[in-house]
Amino acid sequence: MEQSNVGPPVARQTFRLAWPAQHHLDRRGARFGGVGVQQLRHQFAGRSALGWRIGVGARDRRRRDTAVAKLRAAGTDAFGVPPDVTDDASVAAAAELIADHAGGLDVLVNNAAVTGGMPQTPTTVAPATVRAVVETNVSGVIRVTNAMLPMSRASAAPRIDNMSSSVGSLALHTTPGIGLGQVPAAYSASKTFLNALTVHYVTELGDTNILINSGCPGFTATDLNGFRGVRTPRQGAAIAIHLATLPDDGPTGGFFDDAGTVPW
Repeated sequence: MEQSNVGPPVARQTFRLAWPAQHHLDRRGARFGGVGVQQLRHQFAGRSALGWRIGVGARDRRRRDTAVAKLRAAGTDAFGVPPDVTDDASVAAAAELIADHAGGLDVLVNNAAVTGGMPQTPTTVAPATVRAVVETNVSGVIRVTNAMLPMSRASAAPRIDNMSSSVGSLALHTTPGIGLGQVPAAYSASKTFLNALTVHYVTELGDTNILINSGCPGFTATDLNGFRGVRTPRQGAAIAIHLATLPDDGPTGGFFDDAGTVPW
């Protein structure tokens, strides 16, 4: 069973990805946006044992400081980054802070997202809500990725992970019997947009060594869904870790969850 991160479980055929168990050491990673502290802790706890240093990007200072403290308590070398992904100057300052604190960036995880509220259907959603959701979920990814791109280009093994959702899969929505159910219209469409953006980045940067993928964490219990998710933070963190630690010959331009490929 595969689960979207805001909707009901979805039945589909799954398979286990078999990626070589080799990881680059002395890594510098930054994660931006809306993830529960527990998921973040599970996601990156122990990365310092591999030489990782983690920048935690969150606009809310209290939550950012809490996440950093919990990561440090778990043995992870972490520091806070205070970006507003909807603001050019804020994101530029975040890039400078990462460069100053870590000397560069190897792994970027774009995870900032808003739903725009629920319930939400195409016939009732306000255009202003759609604009606000896209501004964070899509434009924010462009803003952050482009600001960090000089550091990604300079990395020996750069990875960019765009945290998406199976509710953005047009194939799943249009396959009889899948049963995604009613999902927030603006949020779902923004994740479809994000998946397309992932592909376009790969097209433009295909002559570089940057591996860029979309990942679905599943219906994980976080504040995004009022902690209604059926997956634990540890389970939800699995795909981000997979994509962050891909070997140099790993996939790029794909859409994955921790069971395998998610159809576009």
